[in-house]
Amino acid sequence: MDGSHASRFFLEPKQTYQRRYEALRAVFVDAEPIDQVAARFGYKSSALRSMASRLRADCRRGVTPPFFSRTVADAPPGRARAGTERAPNRPKSPTAAS
Repeated sequence: MDGSHASRFFLEPKQTYQRRYEALRAVFVDAEPIDQVAARFGYKSSALRSMASRLRADCRRGVTPPFFSRTVADAPPGRARAGTERAPNRPKSPTAAS
């Protein structure tokens, strides 16, 4: 099986959130040095340190990291998905120009 395209998806991420995820994963899971990871993913070392610090703080507070979007299953009960609710009916303006 030719995995070159598939492996590049992970090793050379193009989307911002995926690139951030892969960089932070390399730091936290693979225990790679921040300076090397920053260079590989195109970040300044200080920026990656800041992202790592923010991730630690978010995890301590139980906040979902920003590279994961909420799904309908994650939404609080009784709340509809964004974009599926109808806009409220607005009364027509009494002015003739409207």
